[in-house]
Formats: sequence, structure tokens, C-alpha cells
Amino acid sequence: MKARARKSVTLIVRSLQIGGTLLVLAFVLGLWLPSSFAQGDPKAPQYRVDPSWPKPLPTTKDASGVARQWITGSVGASCLDSRGHVITFNRAYETQLKPGEGPLGPMSTPAPPVIEYDAQGNIVNSWGDATLLPNGGTQTLPKGLHGCFVDYQDNIWIGGFQDGVVQKWSHDGKKMLMQIGQKGVCDGPATLSPKSPYPTCGSPGNNSSKTLLNNPADMYVDPNPDPVTKQPGSVYIADGYGNHRVVVFDSKGQYLRQWGSAGSGPGQFVENGGGHPHCVIVGNDGLVYTCDRGNNRIQVFDKMGELKRTIPIEPPAYMKQRISGSAANDFAFSRDKGQSLIFDTDLGSYIVWVLARESGSIIGSFGRPGRMAGDFILPHSIDVDANNNIYVAETGTGNRVQKFVPVK
Repeated sequence: MKARARKSVTLIVRSLQIGGTLLVLAFVLGLWLPSSFAQGDPKAPQYRVDPSWPKPLPTTKDASGVARQWITGSVGASCLDSRGHVITFNRAYETQLKPGEGPLGPMSTPAPPVIEYDAQGNIVNSWGDATLLPNGGTQTLPKGLHGCFVDYQDNIWIGGFQDGVVQKWSHDGKKMLMQIGQKGVCDGPATLSPKSPYPTCGSPGNNSSKTLLNNPADMYVDPNPDPVTKQPGSVYIADGYGNHRVVVFDSKGQYLRQWGSAGSGPGQFVENGGGHPHCVIVGNDGLVYTCDRGNNRIQVFDKMGELKRTIPIEPPAYMKQRISGSAANDFAFSRDKGQSLIFDTDLGSYIVWVLARESGSIIGSFGRPGRMAGDFILPHSIDVDANNNIYVAETGTGNRVQKFVPVK
């Protein structure tokens, strides 16, 4: 009896050890989520993925008459227009391919750089010059598509975090209306990267030019009068992969002012790792919100650059397992007048956090690492439409944009 008892105890212990190991593995892989992770504050809004959005991408016939499926590359930018259409910029065409070969072999083809979806997920427009230069640069659109914005006149803005420009396009993509910066010439020393096709682009930049940028990450066009010029249309740029500043230009592209430097102190942006700053948004309160992603915080300034507030992004204590990157990557406000909620994409845990804007505390979340509908691989940009539907675009190997709808 004693031998049998000891054998039973041994089996139980082994079972517990195996179960514990599997539980740890499941947590690390994102297969197990504590209830607080999935639900958060009971007052927080709940979201579910809409797996039917967007509709399947089309096929087109090549010169030989072979039908080839559109494949998007990493979706480096997404933004919403006045009709609630989602504009996405993907980088499939930026990768050099052999003649006749698509991203997934001979049965696919790179999708156009710009795809416009309606609220139902139908493609209503696509555009963009996909011509590449011999050095791997892009002929027309920015290299390293990043951070799009649709202004109050429905023009579309896009930046290049690898060649130092911000461009303004007509909504249909037929005409480039303005460019800030010089393509391939950045606000950095000539000795920065001498063997690169663009030797002045990269970090650390000069952080000082009134005409050049250095690998900008994002932009926002203010429909309200500027505090200095008294005119609408000032362009706030997160000049944040080579430089460490928010720089402001008027509606004609003339320099107005700037603020920011490298570091972790108040008003500074993370010194290394890119995304310094990574996003810029002007809230309904007239303040400028910026993502200092490497320092895991959103910094809030007035329009002249005076620091007013810092919102740390501090995931719950159980979220010790992080993948890469940083917590304050991009965010969008809820669409109520007071913009009471902040939806933040965390590039380190592949989650969207829901914050109460006033307190800055995390009250909920959605998503987890993975490739199923509702999961994330490198959630990069986020947008909220008038009905509080949320769109999250994934970069890296995520290569998609997903729609999340409120659970009522």
C-alpha cells in the first residue's frame, strides 16, 4: 500500500510539474490570458474583431495573361478620410523582386502602394508609383512609407522614414501637391552613413534644419489657426527616426518652430532605437500629443512646445513578457467630444491598451500575439472612425489591417 501511495503521489507531482510548464509556455506564447488581461475595468469598452473586413484582395492578369493575387507588404501607415474610408500605405513594392516574381512567388504580385477601403471593406481606389531606383530607393513616393494623415480638405499626407520627406497628395493620388524636405537628402552630417544611398539620413541627425527633415515618422495638419501665423493648416511633423524633434511648418511648407532633443528627460525623446518621436496628434483640447515610444510615454505640449503633461504607458504587472519595441507606438482618441479614451498600440507586447485620457490609467485592452483574426504581429498604426470602430495596421510581417467593432 505504501509503495502504491508513493507511486500515486509521484504521478500527481509529475502531472503538476508538466501542467505548470505548459501553463508557463502558454502564457509566453500568448495562448493563455488572465481574465484581467482580456477584460480590464468593467467600465472599459469591449471590442471584437470583424473577420469579414476587409474583403479579399483582387487578382490582376500580368502581361502573359496569368492571374496573380495582390499581396500587401507591411502596412506602414493607415489613416481615415472624411467619409470614413481607410487609406493604407503598404511596402510590398519597396522590396526588389526578380522580373515576374511576386512576394509569394509567380502566383502573386505586389499590391499598389496605396489602397483605399470603404466602411464595408471594399477597395474603392488604389494608386501610387511603384517604380524603384537602381539603388533600391523609390522614384516618387517616400522610401519607407510611414505615418499617413488626411487633412481637413481631404488631401492625403505621407512620410518616409528612410529618405527624409513628407508629401501631400490629392485624395485620388493623381497629383503630389507639396513636399517638405528633399528626397534622399536629410538633416544629418555627410559622415553619418557614407556608404548608404542616402548618407545624410539616419540617427543622430543635426536636429536643426529649417528646410530638411531626417526620416520623419508622422504628421498632423491643424485645421485651426496657428498661434503665430493665425492661419489654419500648420503641419506638425514627428521628425523622429533621424532627428529628435517635433517641427512645425505653415500650410505652404515654410518653417515655423520646433522643440525636442535626445534623452529621457522632460520634453526629450528617446535617444536610440527609432521613433523619437513616433507619432504626433493635436487633440480637441488644442494640445500636441506625441509618442515617445522608447521611453514608454506620451508627452503633451502646447502648440509652442511647452511641456504640459506626461502620460506614462505602464502595462499591468503581469505583462512582464515582452517581445520587442516599446509601449507608446501610436495612438488614437475616442470620438466623443472630450476624447475621453486613448487607444495605444504597444509594439512590445502586440496589444492595444485602452487608457482613460484624464487619469492616464490603463482600463482595458484587446489583442494578443498571433496571426489569427484579432491577434497582432507588430501593431503599428491605429485609427478610430466616427462610430468608434477601430482599425489597426500591422507592419513587419503582419502585412494587414484589421477592423474592431464595439461590443454593445
